[in-house]
Amino acid sequence: MGYLRHIQQCNQYQKDLFIPFLIDNRCYGLAHKDHVANLLNWPEVFSENATGLHLNPALDTAEKRTAAVNPIMRSLYKSDVIDSWVGEQYSISTEFQGPTVMLLERAAVAFLGVKGYGIHLNGLVRKPSGIFVWVAVRSKNKPFWPGQLDQIVAGGQPEGIGLIDNLIKEAAEEAAISKSVAQLAEFKGEIHYCSQTHRGLNNDGIFAYDLWLDEAFTPHNTDGEVDSFQLMPIEEMARITETTDEFKDNCNLVNIDLLLRLGIIDETHAEYTDIISSLYSKPIIELAETLGAS
Repeated sequence: MGYLRHIQQCNQYQKDLFIPFLIDNRCYGLAHKDHVANLLNWPEVFSENATGLHLNPALDTAEKRTAAVNPIMRSLYKSDVIDSWVGEQYSISTEFQGPTVMLLERAAVAFLGVKGYGIHLNGLVRKPSGIFVWVAVRSKNKPFWPGQLDQIVAGGQPEGIGLIDNLIKEAAEEAAISKSVAQLAEFKGEIHYCSQTHRGLNNDGIFAYDLWLDEAFTPHNTDGEVDSFQLMPIEEMARITETTDEFKDNCNLVNIDLLLRLGIIDETHAEYTDIISSLYSKPIIELAETLGAS
């Protein structure tokens, strides 16, 4: 067991099963070869050669690409190739807030292995006995990671809304945190990971925030995505993270980041150096270089 295994689990993929996904000969992600086979049923949009999966260069604007690709993804969802549909559009770029080359349905982001983003909020309480953290128990009806532990608030980062506005929206929906309180959240940094799943490649970035809450506050869910909340000592959250798989996998990364910043994981920990070097890397850069895509 240990913290490092969570980071490793969120950064594993079989290189030989993925090929670069390129737009105008620039790599935007890594597509699973099985997914490529499906996409080649639309040769007017997708093609493959020795360098990877290409979008038709005649689709030379973000609007044209969006109009061509999203109906294909919808068709693949209707035929059960893509297993869910969210109805949110993600901006596709090589970096956050970089030039948008197209908009893509959230559920198809992993299918093409392009970069997706989300916000995670640590809900913290300071008591005389120490620091406590609010932990959400995900609804058992959620299609992914049902019943597992999560941050008090977390959500994807869709097109058309800024980070803090998205955090305020998600905080109201997931934990009934008022706008006046949520906007006090402090941005603490980014975490990037790249993990192979049955859906493709989770090539994602997390924006981590801390929010110190009044001891009298109790969160409650309003959107049906959380079954309950638990307020636990930070040391208990650390124990669960280090010794179990009870947290949703990418939530472990946010926990580890918090524990590092609070000094609970420090230089005396046997894995400290490896945790630091692996948690804060940006794996997609390494992937693109490894595969010779640029």
